[in-house]
Amino acid sequence: MTTRFPAITRAMDRFIDSIEWTAAFFIGVVALDVFVSVLLRYFFGFTIPDAYDFGMLMLGIVIFWGIAATSYRGTHITVDLIWANVGPTWRRVIDVFATLVLLFVVVVQSYTLYDKTVSTREANLLTFDLRLPVWPFYLVAWIGDVAAVLLIIVRTYRLIFHPELMTRDFAAATKPVE
Repeated sequence: MTTRFPAITRAMDRFIDSIEWTAAFFIGVVALDVFVSVLLRYFFGFTIPDAYDFGMLMLGIVIFWGIAATSYRGTHITVDLIWANVGPTWRRVIDVFATLVLLFVVVVQSYTLYDKTVSTREANLLTFDLRLPVWPFYLVAWIGDVAAVLLIIVRTYRLIFHPELMTRDFAAATKPVE
């Protein structure tokens, strides 16, 4: 490790990996829900109660946890027209600026999602068939958004103070599978 605090770096890396695995888990749950629902409906004429509601709510969770997973690695959709044509110093400046803008946007988004979670709980919004409360799904999505804020803070710190870690992370994330 090239940092002065290898234990902290390893702990942060484990935290980042856990966020990414959590996002992958939720994607798997959504895929399983869709597969089982279609299978039961097509072959057996049976519909899982609230399958549509669960799918819709789980998709929201996947989106917010996906934001967390992609925000740290910087693997989301970008337009690098200027970035690709400047030197390493300006690339770092652009990366830090873009990450700070992303941090601001996700903090505001997290605040509004928290407000939506609280208002949904107070409104006692329920699913259609099973009459289950909807707010826990919003809460899990909000936790994913908070994870995104934390990962963007880590990304900003590493971009400023340890850019070599970001280069290694990006290279590992974009390495082709052998």
